[in-house]
Amino acid sequence: FFFTLSKMSDEPLSLTLDCSSPAYKSTEQRLSAIRDWMQGFSDDFPSTLRSMLREQINKQVDGLGNVPLSSITITVLPSGKWDLSVSCSLETSEDDQNVTPWTVTATNGINYDKLVENFGSSSIDQALLERFTKVTGHEPHPWLRRGYFFSHRDLNTILDLHEKGKRFYLYTGRGPSSDSLHFGHLVPFLFTKWLQDVFDAPLVVQCTDDEKYLWKGMSTEDSQRYLIENVKDIIAIGFDISKTFIFSDLAYLGHMYPTILKIQRAVNASQAKGIFGFVDSDNIGKFSFPAIQAAPSFPTSFPVVFNNRTDLPCLIPCAIDQDPYFRMTRDVAPKLGFLKPALIHSKFFPALQGNTTKMNASDPNSAIFLTDTPTMIRNKINKHAFSGGAVTKEEQMKNGADLSIDVSYQYLKFFLDDDAKLAQIGEDYGSGKMLTGQVKQVLIDILVEKVRQHQIARSAVTDDVIKAFMSVR
Repeated sequence: FFFTLSKMSDEPLSLTLDCSSPAYKSTEQRLSAIRDWMQGFSDDFPSTLRSMLREQINKQVDGLGNVPLSSITITVLPSGKWDLSVSCSLETSEDDQNVTPWTVTATNGINYDKLVENFGSSSIDQALLERFTKVTGHEPHPWLRRGYFFSHRDLNTILDLHEKGKRFYLYTGRGPSSDSLHFGHLVPFLFTKWLQDVFDAPLVVQCTDDEKYLWKGMSTEDSQRYLIENVKDIIAIGFDISKTFIFSDLAYLGHMYPTILKIQRAVNASQAKGIFGFVDSDNIGKFSFPAIQAAPSFPTSFPVVFNNRTDLPCLIPCAIDQDPYFRMTRDVAPKLGFLKPALIHSKFFPALQGNTTKMNASDPNSAIFLTDTPTMIRNKINKHAFSGGAVTKEEQMKNGADLSIDVSYQYLKFFLDDDAKLAQIGEDYGSGKMLTGQVKQVLIDILVEKVRQHQIARSAVTDDVIKAFMSVR
């Protein structure tokens, strides 16, 4: 765009609206503030130009949803060209937490209520769980009852469809970055397997073997090795081969490319910067990647798998840090004539060192891997699992443990299925009747057995089995 000011300067003219105030939280509040801001411009900006500028700004802001907005800057160059920059932050300043698709940290633990508020999702409440039971005939998964899958977008719509006998598909993914999955990776896949069984739904699993190349500088050779090892772990979970398609971006991208192109054209660079925090020094592959992760949300990416259906809704189980990708996806969907994908969000599986961050494959001492031996698991839990118990036995028996920060107890809430036994451990540990070492031993026994069973299942995954799961069919 070009325009001429009544008083052109030899220097660029910049006008900035600070949007960091809580008053600019909702889209409606933002648009109102932008209108008031631009009405205050001098006569150097005629009303026709202000109208054009506001239209462009509104398009940017409308696509950001409830992402925290930092500032809007209009820069007019001496040539008459102008540049519009809408800056946002995925960080949540309250509680000093930073939750993005690539970083999860929090000084005082993750404030999930704040994430729901900032991201604009909906909490999973008791009424929704009761409707789940009524519609499916299944009791909610323990992770739903215990609040680890805690947030959603349009899960009620999926239940409505299922109640009417209409089909939908599941989509989840994995970015191969290590020789083995750890328990933090395992959680969403176990939950997805349960959803597949409950709804008898087809599933697509995207392996983003391109992502780590763009973000971490991983070689394509390493990414392909990790891909095969991670696919073995995914298959060993027990997905139905007749209803599951696992694919690699590098191998399958051509099939999705028509859908990817539509998404890419619908999202501009300013929006990508605002949603994902990209900067000018980032490689252009990062700017294009969100469309690749978004594309499997639409059935047009799988013309063979879904027999050219374009009306099949999608449900995405994922950790809450992946939500920015799908906020963007849901924003562009109606513009492209697609259905908005529904989402169900999980909390993070904490690192052994505590709930200030999530389990991380790049830090072996923060994670329990599915290839770990019983001795390795025992040592990691005993040495590294953060304790909420007291320093001495006497203090523990007198004061009990802080269950909210005790990693071993938090892990038991994931993997001890018996509600009554979990409640008893919580009562005894919290009151001082149990010691930290006893709770850790209960956890060690459970994790060792789960890894043993997984390794047996994994040993049966042959190259032919991998090929079958990854074949386009």
